[in-house]
Amino acid sequence: MKKMELYDGYIFDLDGTIYLGERLLPGADSIVKQLREAGRGILFLSNKPIETRYDYAAKLTRLGIPTDVSSVINSSFVLGKYLRSHAPDCICYVIGEKALLDDLEEAGVRYTLEPEKIGYQVDYVILAFDRTFHYDKLNRALQCIRRGARIIATNGDRTCPVEGGEIPDAGGIIGAVEGTSGQKVELIVGKPSSITVEVALDILGLAPERCLMVGDRIETDILMGNEFGLATALVMTGVTSREVLEASDVVPDYVLESVADIRVR
Repeated sequence: MKKMELYDGYIFDLDGTIYLGERLLPGADSIVKQLREAGRGILFLSNKPIETRYDYAAKLTRLGIPTDVSSVINSSFVLGKYLRSHAPDCICYVIGEKALLDDLEEAGVRYTLEPEKIGYQVDYVILAFDRTFHYDKLNRALQCIRRGARIIATNGDRTCPVEGGEIPDAGGIIGAVEGTSGQKVELIVGKPSSITVEVALDILGLAPERCLMVGDRIETDILMGNEFGLATALVMTGVTSREVLEASDVVPDYVLESVADIRVR
């Protein structure tokens, strides 16, 4: 593996990279502090839509990394920006939690949780990580899709890393809706989508080759960085094992035991 370079911008995944649950991973606070002091651009990026950017900024601050909301993006924020830009008059049926609804409202995206009241006539069915998912939600999605709604998702992660293991993520919701409707998700806006890259780079104001994407998941963090010109660093503190890494066709530029191994000078 080549010696790590210095970059102008650093994009950090959160779960499994900066923290696990409510536990800050060792060295994360020190690395971010040193990079900031060196004048590097810092952006935190999560695929999880079960907390808002404000929640993530507050959590990072609580764990010892003082963070303003302007330095955080997640898949629901990206989705809100995308829909507001590409389909400003759309109405969506949402399978998701309150944080996603809050982000959509902030973006000015109209949605319903009871599509039967408008004859299931919606433009998009939005699928997301939803710990309140149940049969009625699945049926509502099916009825909307049968009437022409397109399917869009915040993220495609199968699982989410937590302290002690993993829990089901949006991939399970997608599988249920695709399996029931026979229709495929048309667009996933979260990692590894180019849509997320564009939003991140616009906030940092940097070209992709001047940025390092740091994350724990090969099929999202590393794949996205590789495909869109960012340098990539895989940390071994999350969902990826050495065996998975060795078997993968997606190869990061750097493999680190943790974020504590990032070069800062």
